[in-house]
Amino acid sequence: MTRIAYLVTSAREMTLADGSQHPTGYFAEEALKPYERFVAAGFDVTVITPDGQPPHADPYGLSWFFHYPDQDKDYLASVVRTFARDVNDIRLTLHQNTELGLAAARRVAALLQAGGRTPAEAHRIVSAAARTAWRQDRPFADVLAEDDSLGLTRERIQAALDAQRADSERLAAERYRTLQAIPGFQHPVALSSLTDADLAGFDAVFTPGGHGPMVDLAGNPDAGRLLAALHRRHAPIAALCHGPAVLLSAPERADGLWLFDGYRMTAFTDEEEDQTEAGLLGMAWLLDVALKNAGAVFDDGPSAWVSHVVVDRNLVTGQNPGSTEATADAVIKKLRAVERGVAA
Repeated sequence: MTRIAYLVTSAREMTLADGSQHPTGYFAEEALKPYERFVAAGFDVTVITPDGQPPHADPYGLSWFFHYPDQDKDYLASVVRTFARDVNDIRLTLHQNTELGLAAARRVAALLQAGGRTPAEAHRIVSAAARTAWRQDRPFADVLAEDDSLGLTRERIQAALDAQRADSERLAAERYRTLQAIPGFQHPVALSSLTDADLAGFDAVFTPGGHGPMVDLAGNPDAGRLLAALHRRHAPIAALCHGPAVLLSAPERADGLWLFDGYRMTAFTDEEEDQTEAGLLGMAWLLDVALKNAGAVFDDGPSAWVSHVVVDRNLVTGQNPGSTEATADAVIKKLRAVERGVAA
């Protein structure tokens, strides 16, 4: 059976630029969705933390706005694509994405359809209103309520926004409960306890994000042993969001360069970091810059917060929380190819 080393941070605090401590850990969605996909694919997934301590869910990562139901998230993506002719001209900030109420676009479209509009008409109306909200940095509900022709009261619009947020809060709580019920997340294997022979028994490694990996997986010698063992066999090495911090643990090659020097990869970008809670408080260092300085050929997506996955040889990296499913699927594709004995 294909074995995956599911390497998760066990950090609970990170030191900010001013020396203060800030809560951290793993991001729930990034930890749960790939785990479930790998298990469903029939892989043997072993949860590992650096010290064998149970991993800790970052409270920030449990915020409702990181847990839109799939239907809302997919519909919002279709709306955002209408904002500009070229995707490179779309700059959707975390503030706009979370505080303007845009995630309720599908719910408002449903209200319009209940009032007799076709799905295409409803999509066109909510897209135009969302685009105005995005450009003018105004609440989505306020823009919609100004248009008397829609037949929607401010109260009905707000109820749709409230319902979307309540569903997101429920989903965040559900994901947390699910993670807590996974035995490996309660009793993980200690990476430090694994011998080189143990490490050689894995077929891939996957590291989810959250700021925690920047605390206990960057510069970790045991993580370096794991990366080297897999890299020697050209086995998949995958990391998501802040998870690529683990790559900074990789040893030097025989030529003195970093193991992943010249590899194309992505990770949480400086632009995205500047919008997070920890980024606004002031990070001690930035992952984007650190990977570039180490020798990475950094490849970020056309805009912040969009799904973006980079595959270079045996290395698979995902940029942000929105890249979670695509990153996991890229790993599964590689492992399936290994099982068939073909290159991926």
